[in-house]
Amino acid sequence: MAKIAVGTLEFPKVSDLPVEIVERKGIGHPDTICDALAEELSIALSELYRKECGAIMHHNVDKALLIGGIADPQFGGGRMVAPIEVYLTGRAINELNGKRLPVEELAIETAHRWLKENIPNIDISNHIIIHPKLKPGSKDLVELFERFQIKGEIPLANDTSFGVGYAPFNDIETIVYELEKALNSKEFKKDHPYVGEDIKIMGVRNGDHIRITIAMAFVDKYVKDVKDYTEKKEVVTNYAYSLAKKLTDRTVDVFVNTADDPDNESVYITVTGTSAEAGDDGQVGRGNRVNGLITPYRPMSLEAAAGKNPVSHIGKIYNTAAMDMAERIVSEIEEIEEAYCYLVSQIGKPITEPQICDVKLRVNKDIKGIEEEVRKIAQEEIDRLPETWNKFLKRHFRLY
Repeated sequence: MAKIAVGTLEFPKVSDLPVEIVERKGIGHPDTICDALAEELSIALSELYRKECGAIMHHNVDKALLIGGIADPQFGGGRMVAPIEVYLTGRAINELNGKRLPVEELAIETAHRWLKENIPNIDISNHIIIHPKLKPGSKDLVELFERFQIKGEIPLANDTSFGVGYAPFNDIETIVYELEKALNSKEFKKDHPYVGEDIKIMGVRNGDHIRITIAMAFVDKYVKDVKDYTEKKEVVTNYAYSLAKKLTDRTVDVFVNTADDPDNESVYITVTGTSAEAGDDGQVGRGNRVNGLITPYRPMSLEAAAGKNPVSHIGKIYNTAAMDMAERIVSEIEEIEEAYCYLVSQIGKPITEPQICDVKLRVNKDIKGIEEEVRKIAQEEIDRLPETWNKFLKRHFRLY
């Protein structure tokens, strides 16, 4: 049995504090692109290893770096001057019993497929170059990873680290998350193709007033001139405002691309729909946490979950497990208003034996009446950890 502590939250709800800040970097943000390409590569490697080796082999490909290109956006359609470059780096077994495994070719193929599906205005033949730089892991970590496979036992933690999760989202968190998902949805893009994928949303709540600031890369070939841009921006602003108002009873203001200077025709248009073409670089782990948000008023881990191996890397599996645990506790136990969950590992120990699982609750009754039910849910989630890899391969978790 895991060591599970259950206690109460002794501080006010974040939503009751005077000020709150929440951020989300959309699917086309350079940091999020890096997260996505790293995670897709981990999934592809896991599937390759299962096919060729009979099991997921050691890998951690969580060190992707995006170097922005050079672009010349113009109303009606501009051009890329120099390509975006992405370095997919990390550790991956590339040979088994003398047989070479095509891990670098797989990295390029996987990146191209994701980019085609998610950033459609990037021409993968001319706008971006993928540089895979993958090498085998250190002998001691590879042996630690393989030790449980040989014995058929529970995976051993390959790091001493922690994971943290909470539930539920409050109104500003819900607004920031759902707004980016809606603006980047295929349904919205069908009627508004000028909206690029690089959408960053910052929510600031001051008392009962929420201010939403959206940075959105418009796609230049769908914008005729400044007047057309201004009209299209107004459409997006009104849509975002109407959606936000459905998600809260607080007052809301929405602002889009506040750095624009229409009088001088200086507005946020891009060739590709992402600032990666010229304005920004990216790196794994610098964006959203595993719940899809950046929440400085909540507990967060700084782990870069995307790209880590799904079998034994605590930076990945404990963070997602803590989120699942918190969500289950809140949804299944009526008396609980809020749950924070913390898990910490010790390298070389079974992943089902955290040093501690600390569950903090906000309840509307005596905690003693529900402690055992909370421990039961927490233990069930910990017991499931050896099978969590399957959820990652099925993209069950948000991750970024």
